Amino acid sequence: MASMRRPSFLILSALAPAPLHGYAVIKEVARLSGDRTRLAAGTLYAALDRLNDEGLVQVDREETVDGRLRRYYRLTDPGIAALAAEAEQMRRDARMVTQRLSGARSAGAPRPA
Repeated sequence: MASMRRPSFLILSALAPAPLHGYAVIKEVARLSGDRTRLAAGTLYAALDRLNDEGLVQVDREETVDGRLRRYYRLTDPGIAALAAEAEQMRRDARMVTQRLSGARSAGAPRPA
């Protein structure tokens, strides 16, 4: 499986605990990323459509709030598996980089500022 794009990873992470509607996903992605990732509505809904087509998310329910349709999305079982696999790959990558940096420092390489 190819590496997951960061916005997809964050969207799936936002949906992991419970179904959310679009605006709540945008806010949760910003919170999870320490405000480093801010999704525009168009970007979010295009990603949700793609993730839905891939079978990783699905519509959980729809509600009308103040005359507007609010669609809630949830992870599917394949979405949970894909998120877990990506998180594990990130852990392995981080461990490898940490080990390589330790070796570079031991060899007398300059420390990053």
